[in-house]
Amino acid sequence: MIRITDTIAIDESEIEEEFIRASGPGGQNVNKVATAVRLRFDAGRSRSLPPDVLRRLYGLAGSRMTEEGVLIIHARRFRTQDQNRQDAMDRLIGLIRQATLKPKPRRKTRPTLASKKRRLETKRRHGQTKRIRQSVALHEE
Repeated sequence: MIRITDTIAIDESEIEEEFIRASGPGGQNVNKVATAVRLRFDAGRSRSLPPDVLRRLYGLAGSRMTEEGVLIIHARRFRTQDQNRQDAMDRLIGLIRQATLKPKPRRKTRPTLASKKRRLETKRRHGQTKRIRQSVALHEE
């Protein structure tokens, strides 16, 4: 079991890891050794995640989440499998922890009287400037 928070833990069998070849530094080693990790977590079918956390996770994951609800994380930052594996796991845990935080509800606010007066004064000054710039019409009698 992988502990996410005090109330949420994910079973290791729900996580699938695949090792693939990574691009980037490493010389000839890059062409021979599969050090990058593709971690797949089927969040949509997971019984470990409460519905509200799952909903927020969908929003946070963005393009990393498939239509079926599978979260895919690619880790290729390091040169070793173990480090990339740990990096992918840390990113998964961090993403789920972030999804557990409930957003602060927005409270409607109204503009203060002083801010309204400032806005109107700025508008008045701007209008005055524009009136000064207008060409003066000649009166013919």
